[in-house]
Amino acid sequence: MTTFTYDGLPGRVVFGPGVASTRLLAEVDAFGARRILLIAGESETALARELCAPFADRVTATFSGVRPHVPVEVAESAREAAVGADLLLCVGGGSTTGTAKAVALTTGLPIVAVPTTYAGSEVTPVWGMTQGSRKTTGTDPMVLPRTVVYDPDLTLTLPAALSVASGLNAMAHCVEAFWAPRRNPVSTAVAADGIRYLAAGLPAIAADSEDGAARADLLLGAYLAGSAFAVAGSGIHHKICHVLGGAFDLPHADTHAIVLPYVLAFNAPNAPEAASRIASALGQDDPVQGLHDLGHKLGVPAGLRELGLRKPDVDAVLDDILALAPADNPSPVTADGLRTLLHAAWAGTAPAREGT
Repeated sequence: MTTFTYDGLPGRVVFGPGVASTRLLAEVDAFGARRILLIAGESETALARELCAPFADRVTATFSGVRPHVPVEVAESAREAAVGADLLLCVGGGSTTGTAKAVALTTGLPIVAVPTTYAGSEVTPVWGMTQGSRKTTGTDPMVLPRTVVYDPDLTLTLPAALSVASGLNAMAHCVEAFWAPRRNPVSTAVAADGIRYLAAGLPAIAADSEDGAARADLLLGAYLAGSAFAVAGSGIHHKICHVLGGAFDLPHADTHAIVLPYVLAFNAPNAPEAASRIASALGQDDPVQGLHDLGHKLGVPAGLRELGLRKPDVDAVLDDILALAPADNPSPVTADGLRTLLHAAWAGTAPAREGT
Protein backbone atom coordinates (compact mmCIF):
# COMPACT_ATOMS: atom_id res chain seq x y z
CA MET A 1 0.00 0.00 0.00
CA THR A 2 1.25 3.50 -0.85
CA THR A 3 2.22 5.67 2.12
CA PHE A 4 2.35 9.43 1.71
CA THR A 5 1.71 12.79 3.35
CA TYR A 6 -0.41 15.43 1.67
CA ASP A 7 -0.80 18.96 3.02
CA GLY A 8 -3.83 20.59 1.42
CA LEU A 9 -3.30 24.34 1.15
CA PRO A 10 -6.03 26.79 2.17
CA GLY A 11 -7.36 29.30 -0.30
CA ARG A 12 -10.44 30.32 -2.21
CA VAL A 13 -10.62 30.12 -6.01
CA VAL A 14 -13.20 31.92 -8.14
CA PHE A 15 -12.96 30.79 -11.78
CA GLY A 16 -14.88 31.76 -14.91
CA PRO A 17 -15.21 34.20 -17.81
CA GLY A 18 -16.05 37.69 -16.58
CA VAL A 19 -15.69 36.95 -12.85
CA ALA A 20 -13.05 39.67 -12.36
CA SER A 21 -15.68 42.25 -13.28
CA THR A 22 -18.67 40.66 -11.55
CA ARG A 23 -17.20 39.05 -8.44
CA LEU A 24 -14.12 41.04 -7.36
CA LEU A 25 -16.08 43.51 -5.24
CA ALA A 26 -17.66 40.70 -3.21
CA GLU A 27 -14.28 39.02 -2.72
CA VAL A 28 -12.74 42.25 -1.44
CA ASP A 29 -15.76 42.87 0.80
CA ALA A 30 -15.24 39.44 2.37
CA PHE A 31 -12.07 40.81 3.99
CA GLY A 32 -13.74 44.00 5.19
CA ALA A 33 -10.93 45.87 3.44
CA ARG A 34 -10.93 49.65 3.67
CA ARG A 35 -7.35 50.54 2.70
CA ILE A 36 -6.19 48.52 -0.31
CA LEU A 37 -2.74 48.59 -1.88
CA LEU A 38 -3.16 47.82 -5.59
CA ILE A 39 -0.10 46.16 -7.13
CA ALA A 40 0.04 46.07 -10.93
CA GLY A 41 2.82 46.51 -13.48
CA GLU A 42 2.73 49.53 -15.74
CA SER A 43 1.18 47.54 -18.59
CA GLU A 44 -1.60 46.25 -16.28
CA THR A 45 -2.38 49.44 -14.34
CA ALA A 46 -5.23 50.61 -16.59
CA LEU A 47 -6.91 47.20 -16.44
CA ALA A 48 -6.42 46.97 -12.69
CA ARG A 49 -7.99 50.38 -12.08
CA GLU A 50 -10.93 49.46 -14.30
CA LEU A 51 -11.52 46.33 -12.24
CA CYS A 52 -11.27 48.37 -9.04
CA ALA A 53 -13.79 50.99 -10.18
CA PRO A 54 -16.60 49.65 -7.92
CA PHE A 55 -14.40 50.18 -4.85
CA ALA A 56 -11.97 52.83 -6.10
CA ASP A 57 -12.44 54.90 -2.95
CA ARG A 58 -10.82 52.09 -0.95
CA VAL A 59 -7.69 51.87 -3.11
CA THR A 60 -5.41 54.14 -1.12
CA ALA A 61 -2.22 53.52 -3.11
CA THR A 62 -1.02 51.88 -6.31
CA PHE A 63 2.40 50.30 -6.75
CA SER A 64 3.45 49.85 -10.39
CA GLY A 65 7.22 49.41 -10.04
CA VAL A 66 7.04 45.67 -10.70
CA ARG A 67 10.18 44.03 -12.09
CA PRO A 68 11.00 40.42 -12.97
CA HIS A 69 12.54 38.28 -10.22
CA VAL A 70 11.47 40.85 -7.58
CA PRO A 71 14.70 42.75 -6.81
CA VAL A 72 15.07 43.47 -3.09
CA GLU A 73 14.88 47.22 -3.69
CA VAL A 74 11.51 46.77 -5.44
CA ALA A 75 10.24 44.71 -2.52
CA GLU A 76 11.29 47.43 -0.08
CA SER A 77 9.54 50.13 -2.13
CA ALA A 78 6.35 48.07 -2.29
CA ARG A 79 6.47 47.53 1.48
CA GLU A 80 6.73 51.26 2.01
CA ALA A 81 3.68 51.76 -0.21
CA ALA A 82 1.78 49.22 1.93
CA VAL A 83 2.08 51.19 5.16
CA GLY A 84 -1.45 51.56 6.55
CA ALA A 85 -2.98 49.07 4.11
CA ASP A 86 -5.25 46.23 5.23
CA LEU A 87 -5.32 44.24 1.96
CA LEU A 88 -3.04 43.62 -1.02
CA LEU A 89 -4.73 43.30 -4.41
CA CYS A 90 -2.42 42.21 -7.23
CA VAL A 91 -3.45 42.18 -10.89
CA GLY A 92 -0.93 40.78 -13.36
CA GLY A 93 1.56 38.00 -13.98
CA GLY A 94 4.04 36.12 -11.85
CA SER A 95 6.27 39.12 -11.11
CA THR A 96 3.27 41.09 -9.87
CA THR A 97 2.16 38.24 -7.63
CA GLY A 98 5.75 37.86 -6.46
CA THR A 99 5.86 41.53 -5.47
CA ALA A 100 2.68 41.12 -3.42
CA LYS A 101 4.20 38.07 -1.75
CA ALA A 102 7.31 40.03 -0.81
CA VAL A 103 5.08 42.55 0.95
CA ALA A 104 3.00 39.87 2.67
CA LEU A 105 6.16 38.12 3.86
CA THR A 106 7.05 40.98 6.21
CA THR A 107 3.65 42.57 6.84
CA GLY A 108 1.31 39.59 7.10
CA LEU A 109 -1.25 41.38 4.90
CA PRO A 110 -3.71 39.12 3.04
CA ILE A 111 -3.48 38.91 -0.75
CA VAL A 112 -6.26 38.78 -3.31
CA ALA A 113 -4.70 37.81 -6.65
CA VAL A 114 -6.08 38.33 -10.14
CA PRO A 115 -3.71 36.56 -12.56
CA THR A 116 -3.40 37.68 -16.17
CA THR A 117 -0.84 35.05 -17.22
CA TYR A 118 -0.32 31.35 -16.57
CA ALA A 119 2.40 31.64 -13.93
CA GLY A 120 0.61 29.58 -11.26
CA SER A 121 2.45 31.30 -8.41
CA GLU A 122 -0.84 32.72 -7.15
CA VAL A 123 -1.68 29.35 -5.53
CA THR A 124 1.74 28.62 -4.02
CA PRO A 125 3.34 29.65 -0.71
CA VAL A 126 6.67 30.12 -2.51
CA TRP A 127 8.33 33.55 -2.58
CA GLY A 128 11.44 34.72 -4.41
CA MET A 129 13.59 37.84 -4.39
CA THR A 130 16.81 38.83 -6.11
CA GLN A 131 19.72 40.71 -4.58
CA GLY A 132 22.48 41.54 -7.00
CA SER A 133 22.83 38.46 -9.19
CA ARG A 134 21.52 35.92 -6.68
CA LYS A 135 17.89 34.87 -6.42
CA THR A 136 16.69 33.54 -3.09
CA THR A 137 13.49 31.56 -2.72
CA GLY A 138 11.60 30.28 0.29
CA THR A 139 8.28 28.91 1.44
CA ASP A 140 6.00 30.59 3.94
CA PRO A 141 2.23 30.17 4.35
CA MET A 142 2.05 33.91 5.00
CA VAL A 143 2.55 34.67 1.29
CA LEU A 144 -0.12 32.29 -0.04
CA PRO A 145 -2.91 34.44 -1.55
CA ARG A 146 -6.16 34.01 0.37
CA THR A 147 -8.34 34.39 -2.73
CA VAL A 148 -7.56 33.96 -6.42
CA VAL A 149 -9.90 35.27 -9.11
CA TYR A 150 -9.27 33.45 -12.40
CA ASP A 151 -10.89 35.17 -15.36
CA PRO A 152 -9.96 33.75 -18.80
CA ASP A 153 -11.24 36.95 -20.42
CA LEU A 154 -8.30 38.85 -18.90
CA THR A 155 -5.87 36.70 -20.87
CA LEU A 156 -7.44 37.27 -24.30
CA THR A 157 -5.10 40.17 -25.07
CA LEU A 158 -1.97 38.37 -23.85
CA PRO A 159 0.24 38.12 -26.96
CA ALA A 160 0.52 34.62 -28.40
CA ALA A 161 4.29 34.39 -27.84
CA LEU A 162 3.98 35.38 -24.19
CA SER A 163 0.99 33.05 -23.77
CA VAL A 164 3.05 30.15 -25.11
CA ALA A 165 6.03 30.88 -22.86
CA SER A 166 3.82 31.34 -19.82
CA GLY A 167 1.85 28.17 -20.61
CA LEU A 168 5.05 26.14 -20.95
CA ASN A 169 6.24 27.60 -17.66
CA ALA A 170 3.08 26.11 -16.14
CA MET A 171 3.88 22.85 -17.94
CA ALA A 172 7.24 22.84 -16.13
CA HIS A 173 5.43 23.01 -12.78
CA CYS A 174 3.42 19.94 -13.77
CA VAL A 175 6.33 17.90 -15.09
CA GLU A 176 8.53 18.68 -12.09
CA ALA A 177 5.77 17.66 -9.68
CA PHE A 178 6.37 14.05 -10.74
CA TRP A 179 9.78 13.96 -9.02
CA ALA A 180 9.85 16.98 -6.69
CA PRO A 181 10.82 16.30 -3.05
CA ARG A 182 7.25 16.24 -1.62
CA ARG A 183 5.62 14.40 -4.52
CA ASN A 184 2.63 12.23 -3.67
CA PRO A 185 -0.23 10.51 -5.55
CA VAL A 186 -2.54 13.53 -5.15
CA SER A 187 -0.10 16.12 -6.53
CA THR A 188 0.85 13.72 -9.33
CA ALA A 189 -2.78 13.28 -10.38
CA VAL A 190 -3.30 17.05 -10.34
CA ALA A 191 -0.14 17.57 -12.38
CA ALA A 192 -1.18 15.01 -15.00
CA ASP A 193 -4.54 16.73 -15.44
CA GLY A 194 -2.77 20.08 -15.69
CA ILE A 195 -0.59 18.75 -18.52
CA ARG A 196 -3.69 17.60 -20.40
CA TYR A 197 -5.34 21.03 -20.24
CA LEU A 198 -2.13 22.84 -21.16
CA ALA A 199 -1.33 20.48 -24.03
CA ALA A 200 -4.83 21.06 -25.42
CA GLY A 201 -4.84 24.82 -24.97
CA LEU A 202 -1.36 25.78 -26.17
CA PRO A 203 -1.64 24.80 -29.86
CA ALA A 204 -5.14 26.28 -30.01
CA ILE A 205 -3.91 29.62 -28.67
CA ALA A 206 -1.03 29.64 -31.13
CA ALA A 207 -3.57 29.20 -33.94
CA ASP A 208 -6.09 31.71 -32.57
CA SER A 209 -5.07 33.87 -29.62
CA GLU A 210 -8.70 34.90 -29.06
CA ASP A 211 -10.02 31.36 -28.67
CA GLY A 212 -11.93 31.73 -25.41
CA ALA A 213 -12.28 28.01 -24.76
CA ALA A 214 -8.55 27.48 -25.22
CA ARG A 215 -7.83 30.41 -22.91
CA ALA A 216 -10.00 28.77 -20.26
CA ASP A 217 -8.15 25.46 -20.74
CA LEU A 218 -4.80 27.18 -20.30
CA LEU A 219 -5.87 29.07 -17.20
CA LEU A 220 -7.34 25.95 -15.63
CA GLY A 221 -4.15 24.08 -16.51
CA ALA A 222 -2.10 26.84 -14.91
CA TYR A 223 -4.18 26.64 -11.72
CA LEU A 224 -3.67 22.87 -11.56
CA ALA A 225 0.04 23.30 -12.30
CA GLY A 226 0.51 25.79 -9.50
CA SER A 227 -1.48 23.61 -7.12
CA ALA A 228 0.69 20.57 -7.88
CA PHE A 229 3.91 22.56 -7.57
CA ALA A 230 2.78 24.12 -4.30
CA VAL A 231 2.42 20.71 -2.67
CA ALA A 232 5.21 18.74 -4.39
CA GLY A 233 7.87 21.41 -4.11
CA SER A 234 10.76 22.55 -6.27
CA GLY A 235 13.11 20.17 -8.08
CA ILE A 236 16.21 20.44 -10.24
CA HIS A 237 14.40 22.16 -13.12
CA HIS A 238 13.33 25.11 -10.98
CA LYS A 239 16.74 25.30 -9.31
CA ILE A 240 18.37 25.65 -12.73
CA CYS A 241 15.92 28.30 -13.95
CA HIS A 242 15.99 30.35 -10.75
CA VAL A 243 19.80 30.49 -10.71
CA LEU A 244 19.98 31.43 -14.39
CA GLY A 245 17.20 33.98 -14.10
CA GLY A 246 18.62 35.64 -11.00
CA ALA A 247 22.21 35.70 -12.26
CA PHE A 248 21.57 36.92 -15.80
CA ASP A 249 18.09 38.50 -15.63
CA LEU A 250 16.72 36.07 -18.21
CA PRO A 251 12.98 36.16 -18.98
CA HIS A 252 11.41 33.77 -16.49
CA ALA A 253 8.84 31.98 -18.63
CA ASP A 254 11.07 31.61 -21.71
CA THR A 255 13.87 30.16 -19.59
CA HIS A 256 11.52 27.51 -18.17
CA ALA A 257 10.12 26.73 -21.62
CA ILE A 258 13.59 26.16 -23.11
CA VAL A 259 15.11 24.15 -20.25
CA LEU A 260 12.15 21.82 -19.59
CA PRO A 261 12.71 19.15 -22.31
CA TYR A 262 16.37 18.86 -21.32
CA VAL A 263 15.57 18.22 -17.67
CA LEU A 264 12.93 15.68 -18.67
CA ALA A 265 15.49 13.95 -20.91
CA PHE A 266 17.95 13.93 -17.99
CA ASN A 267 15.48 12.39 -15.53
CA ALA A 268 13.29 10.16 -17.71
CA PRO A 269 15.61 7.10 -17.80
CA ASN A 270 15.50 6.88 -14.00
CA ALA A 271 11.83 7.80 -13.65
CA PRO A 272 10.11 5.51 -16.16
CA GLU A 273 6.68 5.58 -14.50
CA ALA A 274 6.71 9.38 -14.38
CA ALA A 275 7.85 9.55 -18.02
CA SER A 276 5.05 7.19 -19.03
CA ARG A 277 2.38 9.24 -17.26
CA ILE A 278 3.74 12.50 -18.69
CA ALA A 279 3.67 10.96 -22.18
CA SER A 280 0.08 9.84 -21.70
CA ALA A 281 -0.97 13.29 -20.50
CA LEU A 282 0.75 14.88 -23.50
CA GLY A 283 -0.76 12.35 -25.87
CA GLN A 284 2.73 11.43 -27.09
CA ASP A 285 4.71 8.19 -27.28
CA ASP A 286 7.97 9.91 -26.29
CA PRO A 287 7.46 12.73 -23.74
CA VAL A 288 10.92 14.25 -24.32
CA GLN A 289 10.49 14.47 -28.07
CA GLY A 290 6.87 15.49 -27.61
CA LEU A 291 7.76 18.45 -25.39
CA HIS A 292 10.65 19.50 -27.62
CA ASP A 293 8.48 19.33 -30.74
CA LEU A 294 5.66 21.23 -29.02
CA GLY A 295 8.03 24.04 -28.08
CA HIS A 296 9.48 24.16 -31.60
CA LYS A 297 5.99 24.20 -33.14
CA LEU A 298 4.92 27.00 -30.82
CA GLY A 299 7.96 29.16 -31.59
CA VAL A 300 9.88 28.83 -28.33
CA PRO A 301 13.47 30.16 -28.72
CA ALA A 302 15.72 27.30 -29.80
CA GLY A 303 18.19 27.69 -26.94
CA LEU A 304 19.23 29.87 -24.01
CA ARG A 305 21.71 31.63 -26.27
CA GLU A 306 18.73 33.24 -28.03
CA LEU A 307 17.86 34.90 -24.69
CA GLY A 308 21.30 36.53 -24.59
CA LEU A 309 23.06 33.99 -22.37
CA ARG A 310 26.74 33.60 -23.27
CA LYS A 311 28.35 30.16 -23.38
CA PRO A 312 30.84 30.95 -20.55
CA ASP A 313 27.88 31.97 -18.36
CA VAL A 314 26.78 28.34 -18.19
CA ASP A 315 29.92 27.20 -16.38
CA ALA A 316 29.90 30.30 -14.17
CA VAL A 317 26.74 29.16 -12.36
CA LEU A 318 27.39 25.42 -12.35
CA ASP A 319 28.47 25.29 -8.71
CA ASP A 320 25.51 27.41 -7.59
CA ILE A 321 23.06 24.97 -9.19
CA LEU A 322 24.90 21.91 -7.88
CA ALA A 323 24.63 23.27 -4.35
CA LEU A 324 20.84 23.41 -4.70
CA ALA A 325 20.28 20.08 -6.46
CA PRO A 326 17.82 17.84 -4.54
CA ALA A 327 19.46 14.70 -3.18
CA ASP A 328 16.56 12.52 -4.34
CA ASN A 329 16.47 13.70 -7.95
CA PRO A 330 15.74 10.60 -10.11
CA SER A 331 19.08 10.93 -11.93
CA PRO A 332 22.09 11.82 -9.75
CA VAL A 333 23.09 15.42 -10.45
CA THR A 334 26.81 15.50 -11.16
CA ALA A 335 28.93 18.35 -12.46
CA ASP A 336 29.48 16.57 -15.79
CA GLY A 337 25.83 15.64 -16.24
CA LEU A 338 24.61 19.11 -15.36
CA ARG A 339 27.18 20.73 -17.64
CA THR A 340 26.04 18.56 -20.54
CA LEU A 341 22.39 19.40 -19.86
CA LEU A 342 23.04 23.14 -19.66
CA HIS A 343 25.22 23.31 -22.75
CA ALA A 344 22.59 21.43 -24.76
CA ALA A 345 19.89 23.83 -23.51
CA TRP A 346 22.17 26.76 -24.35
CA ALA A 347 22.81 25.53 -27.90
CA GLY A 348 19.25 24.34 -28.50
CA THR A 349 20.32 20.92 -29.77
CA ALA A 350 17.85 18.03 -29.67
CA PRO A 351 17.62 16.76 -26.07
CA ALA A 352 19.15 13.33 -25.58
CA ARG A 353 18.16 11.05 -22.71
CA GLU A 354 20.79 10.62 -20.03
CA GLY A 355 23.10 7.77 -20.95
CA THR A 356 22.31 7.85 -24.67
